[in-house]
Amino acid sequence: MRVPSAPARRTVLAGALVVALLTAAAPASADARPDRHPTGSLVLIGGALKESNTQVYGEIIERAGGPRARIGVITAASVPESQDPHAGDPALCSNSACNGAYYADLFKRHGAADAQWIPLDTDHVANADSDAVVAQVESMTGFFFGGGDQYRYVTTLLRGDRHKDSKVLAAIRAKLARGAVVSGSSAGAQIASGPDMVTGGESYEGLRDGSAPGYFDDPTRLGYLPRGGFGFLRSGLVDTHTGAYGREGRALRLASDTGHDRVYALEENTALIVDRPGSAREHMTVLGPNGVAVLDLRDARAHDSANGWSLRRARYSYLTDGDRYDARTWTARVHPGKQPLVPAATTPVPANTDVFHSAADPDGTPYSFRTTARALASTRAQNSATATTFETGPRFTVTFTKTRGFAAFTGDGTGARTLIALRIDIAPQ
Repeated sequence: MRVPSAPARRTVLAGALVVALLTAAAPASADARPDRHPTGSLVLIGGALKESNTQVYGEIIERAGGPRARIGVITAASVPESQDPHAGDPALCSNSACNGAYYADLFKRHGAADAQWIPLDTDHVANADSDAVVAQVESMTGFFFGGGDQYRYVTTLLRGDRHKDSKVLAAIRAKLARGAVVSGSSAGAQIASGPDMVTGGESYEGLRDGSAPGYFDDPTRLGYLPRGGFGFLRSGLVDTHTGAYGREGRALRLASDTGHDRVYALEENTALIVDRPGSAREHMTVLGPNGVAVLDLRDARAHDSANGWSLRRARYSYLTDGDRYDARTWTARVHPGKQPLVPAATTPVPANTDVFHSAADPDGTPYSFRTTARALASTRAQNSATATTFETGPRFTVTFTKTRGFAAFTGDGTGARTLIALRIDIAPQ
């Protein structure tokens, strides 16, 4: 069968301290509705999880019981078999059943005792209230939600305008509270969001036009669902494929528009592990080759004018493998294997005329925003750098500034890897 891939970018849904403070401590989001005694965990991957990523697959399996792990695979974000023209071809198929079988086999190859597809998709919505499927869920010790379109998870597992849990989702939520691991990649991570889950959009159009509630045919329009997804993670908004698709701009705009002060921006093939989600002891660990950006808008101020939208005093932290984060205190603990970076470069930060990796730019490269941020951290030639959007009318300028509280850490003694509290300002030209 064809290996499930990340959704196309243009689809709608798609200091020198080892302990570093992002800024002053603050309570978790007021939207949080903590369980009384949550003991489970989340493993949220920013998409494009490689078959060879034994680190992340192994973590999910270990949290599900190690050699006794039984993983329930849910791929309702994929199209059903009835909509897949290649449904009968194991080499080309890409539908819920086909993808479910693929992931079930993959988890078993990585060491799970068992892995099973949970038969849910848009052709089998009634299964989400089936007692037989609930019994299947109850026999599992962990769950994995695959990628695709997160809105299909909404229509399959939630009921009505108030997003009431189906029986299957209620069972998964109860298992999570009792200690199970719930994991997901791309749309499967996005659906863990609380209120104002993003439904699509691009950074430039989001900065230019703002966000709106809804699910839009125009894949560039920044949309969101006010009631959100499953609400497993409520201490911040969630975005995925962030650096690869240049989504930092849309994440900042959506958070500002909807009144959120934090975004967890997940990178590809890398996991954000959340222990005790929704509790006062919620804490996180980054696992994988890329990282997770934490966008902090507590001190940010947005302004609309005739020239366009602007944002001042946001903070960008980029956490990498082994780094930990305490959601309640807004504190990052950098892995002790990394050391504070002493900037050695004397060359200026390279020009960047496509800071959000526009699909319209034939020469654009992924992780453009992160590249400029790390280059600034690594040089002693300047304390700030600017980068611009590829699009004009208006063209937006992003200013990166090393202000008080900023810190960078390295694993090899030369290049920046982890970044803490880099100031971000966005303004139209």
